[in-house]
Amino acid sequence: MGKNLTSRAEDYSKWYNELVVKSDLAENSGVRGCMVIKPYGYAIWEKMQGQLDKMFKETGHENAYFPLFIPKSYLSKEASHVEGFAKECAVVTHYRLKNAEDGSGIVVDEDAKLEEELIVRPTSETIIWDTYRRWIQSYRDLPLKVNQWANVVRWEMRTRLFLRTAEFLWQEGHTAHATREEAVEEAELMMNVYAEFAEKYMGVPVIKGTKTESERFAGAEETYCIEALMQDGKALQAGTSHFLGQNFAKAFDVKFANKEGKQEYVWATSWGVSTRLMGALVMTHSDDKGLVLPPKLAPIQVVIVPIYKGLDQLDAISDKVDPLVKALRDKGITVKYDTRDTHKPGFKFNEYELKGVPVRLAVGQRDLANGTFEVARRDTLTKEIVKAEDVVDKVVSLMDEIQENIFKKALDYREGHITEVESYSEFKSVIEEKGGFVSAHWDGTTETEDRIKDETKATIRCIPLNNTKEEGRCILTGKPSVQRVLFAKAY
Repeated sequence: MGKNLTSRAEDYSKWYNELVVKSDLAENSGVRGCMVIKPYGYAIWEKMQGQLDKMFKETGHENAYFPLFIPKSYLSKEASHVEGFAKECAVVTHYRLKNAEDGSGIVVDEDAKLEEELIVRPTSETIIWDTYRRWIQSYRDLPLKVNQWANVVRWEMRTRLFLRTAEFLWQEGHTAHATREEAVEEAELMMNVYAEFAEKYMGVPVIKGTKTESERFAGAEETYCIEALMQDGKALQAGTSHFLGQNFAKAFDVKFANKEGKQEYVWATSWGVSTRLMGALVMTHSDDKGLVLPPKLAPIQVVIVPIYKGLDQLDAISDKVDPLVKALRDKGITVKYDTRDTHKPGFKFNEYELKGVPVRLAVGQRDLANGTFEVARRDTLTKEIVKAEDVVDKVVSLMDEIQENIFKKALDYREGHITEVESYSEFKSVIEEKGGFVSAHWDGTTETEDRIKDETKATIRCIPLNNTKEEGRCILTGKPSVQRVLFAKAY
C-alpha cells in the first residue's frame, strides 16, 4: 500500500514508477517498452477520452479511422517529416511465418517478403493526406475536420510507463482548410481546447506558447503547445497543435477548386494528446501516500466503507447506505459501496487512499446510532463528522471544492517556480538548485539553444503567447533579445 511507497523527496522517479504500478494504473508487459494499462488506469483514460471527444465534436470535428500501416514511400514524400521520425519507425518486411525445417520453431518465411515495406504508424499525416487527395475536390469540401483515436508506435529505447513507451494511445486531429488564416485559427483553437481540458478537468495549470524552430513537429511551420510543471520541477509537454502550412498538401497533391474555379493547395493542421496525460495527472497532484485524483476524472468519486462485526450489523448499515448510494448516483456521482468481507476497514482505507479516491465515507454502529457519517477528503487528508441528512449535499459540494483545491495547489507551486534570470551563471544555478521554469532572454539562434541544452540539459519549453516585448540581452551570448522564453529540464 501507500506506506510502502518510496517518498518523492527520496527518489521522485522511483516514487512515480512504484505508484503507477501499486495503484493499479499500468504495468510493464512482455513486449519490451510496451505497457499494459490496467482497468483502473484505463477507466481514467476513458474519462479523459470521453470529455475530449465531446469537446472536439462541439468544435465541429468528426471521428474516423485510418490504417495502422503506412507504405514506406509515403513517408519519403515530405522530407522534414521523414527525417523527424525515421529513427523511431518500426518496419514490417514480411507477411508470413513458417515452421523451421530443423524443427527448432517458427521462422520468417523468406518467400513472403513484401514488395514495399510498411511502417507501423508513428503518426498519420502521410496516410491521411493520401486519403484527403480523394476526398477534397472543391472549396465546398472544406473545411475538413477529422479526428482519430488510435495507437501509434515510436521505437523508444528508454521507456517509462505512460510518459514514454514504444506504443501508446492518443488522438490525432487532421484538418484541411481553404486559407492560411483558417488553418492558423484552427491550430490555435485546438491548443486552447487542450488548455481548457488540462486546467478544468485534470486540474493541471498550463502555459500556452509556441515551440522554437528546432523543437517544432517534423513538417510543421508552427507548433503550438501547452506546458505543465511537475512536482520535481521538470516540465512536461501536455499537448501540441501544429500549423502545417501547405507542406503535406503539396507532397500529396491535395488541391481544391476555389470559388473562381482556380486550383489551389489546401492548408493543413494536425494536433494530438496521448496517454502521457496520465503521467502528468499522477505527477502533478499525487503525494507520498498515493494518487490524488481530480473528481472530474476519478473512476470512483466516493467510496463507502462499512465498519461492522457480523452480517446483522452489515445489513443494518446497508439499510442506511443503499438509499445514500442511489441519491449520490442520481446526482451524477460515481459511488462504490465496499462490502468485501475479505479485507478489514483499515486495509480498505489505505487502498482507496493509494488509488486517490476523492472522498471516503465510513459508517459503523456508533454512526448508525448518532445518524452520522465520517467524511474524509483525499486531497487534504482531513476528516469530519456529517449528519446523515446532510451527506449528499456535503459530497456534492466537495466535488467542486476538491477540484478547485488541487488546481490551486498545482498553480501555486508553478507560480513559485517561474524564475526570471539575467545572467548565464544565475540561469545555471536556478536550473540545478531550484528547477521549474526559468524565464530568460535568448538571441533566437539554434546554435545558442543547442549549446544551453548541451551544457545544462535545459530546453526552451515554449515562447509564451502572452509574452510582452522586452528588450534585453541573451544570457549566453549577450546579443540583443526582444522577449523572454521559458527554459526547463523536461520529460
